[in-house]
Amino acid sequence: MAVTSMSTVQLGSALTVPLFGQLGASGTAGLRLGWAGVLLLVLVRPRRRDFDRRDLAACGVLGVATAGMMLFFMLALSRLPLGTASALEFLGPLAVSLYGPGHGRRAWTAAAALGVVLLTEPWHGRLDLLGVGYALAAAACWAAYILLTQRVGDRVTGLKGLAVSMPVAGVLGLLVAAPTLAVHVTWPTLWIMLALAALSPVLPFALEFLALRRLTTSAFGTLMSLEPAIALLVGFLVLGQEPGLASATGIVLVVVAGIGATRTGARPTTPPEPLAPHAPRTRVQELS
Repeated sequence: MAVTSMSTVQLGSALTVPLFGQLGASGTAGLRLGWAGVLLLVLVRPRRRDFDRRDLAACGVLGVATAGMMLFFMLALSRLPLGTASALEFLGPLAVSLYGPGHGRRAWTAAAALGVVLLTEPWHGRLDLLGVGYALAAAACWAAYILLTQRVGDRVTGLKGLAVSMPVAGVLGLLVAAPTLAVHVTWPTLWIMLALAALSPVLPFALEFLALRRLTTSAFGTLMSLEPAIALLVGFLVLGQEPGLASATGIVLVVVAGIGATRTGARPTTPPEPLAPHAPRTRVQELS
């Protein structure tokens, strides 16, 4: 599920790049988030009684993190190659993985970190600093997104948490993009962005919700080290961005780290504790 999620994210990003000339980076991100929020509300139809106040607050914060992750990444993508932007954004989940238990996990994290360095090739000194700043901001939002997604996914049944957080992200994205969209959006572009929103973020975010119920946050963060490699491949096939030798070596390292994470990262299962006669059941207990 995580690999499928990453592939659709990168394909959606690559297909969005040609629209930057018309809508700009913020316009494409805002429109995708807006459509994604509408789609999830229609498909999932969350109800107020499914959430307590803490759950709603967590979903709202998750929506803010989601909006930041998408907006900053699109801004980075307007200035950096797809593989480089994804590699820098990966520093967010990499930071999350550093807090996981176990020395073996540290070895996979170190391999992934070296792979990211080779993918970005900082020694050439040709990186766009503003683009790097945008990518690092997206990385911080992605780290928050991972932690909040697991919290919401464990407490709220099914995809209802995502169906609340995504409309929040959509409203924020559209507010940022409103000046651009008011001038440049057309009906054909509107329907194209609807299709892209279904491809990404609706499908991959739903898959991530399910994956994070089966993996620890640290293992999931290390597994996401596959994303720069997938981005590099999609950038080559779709956008013609050809990787060099260092990038190819980086791909090998992050793939090895990803395989290590999948072998050691399953969330531990424990038998459910007995419940009091009228105690509410959590999502984790319902899944047990």
